Amino acid sequence: MMSSKKETLLNVAEKLFYLHGFHAIGLKRIITDAEIAIMTLYNHFESKDDLIVEVLLRREQRYLEQLRQYADNQSKPIFLNLAEGHARWLMEYENRGCLFLRAKEEFGGDANHIIVQTVNAHKKHVMSLIKKLNPSLSDRELLQFILLLEGSTALAETEDVHNVCRELIHMTEKSFKS
Repeated sequence: MMSSKKETLLNVAEKLFYLHGFHAIGLKRIITDAEIAIMTLYNHFESKDDLIVEVLLRREQRYLEQLRQYADNQSKPIFLNLAEGHARWLMEYENRGCLFLRAKEEFGGDANHIIVQTVNAHKKHVMSLIKKLNPSLSDRELLQFILLLEGSTALAETEDVHNVCRELIHMTEKSFKS
């Protein structure tokens, strides 16, 4: 079980990173907003990079769990379920774009950087989950579906998220019949 101070730290850090970026937010701002001492932060995280990785991993866990929950609906085709789960995520969490891609933009200069590796692993985890949920899926179909998800995430930054989600569902229905 996670301590409440660590939970608070992670929630505050995620919100600040999402709103302002990773480099723009320092540890002092995080501990001030979280109302905790710097030593508390260092009791839980060795560095800012470790904090960022933990924020990303928690976000990934929530996203993948949402996709799994939507995938469980047996009354609709799997692609439609996943598109609806992704659309719900966009409406609730992603109006400023993908936090993972934003992290890669800020840290992408070094492919060996732990944050870049975390982002790359996340994208592979999403693809693996979808393939696991629909084993008959071809590599081409998987890539096409991921393009719909990623494109809708990017477009939700600049267009009305409800319109984007409606089109995501429509395109999924038209493109993936089973």
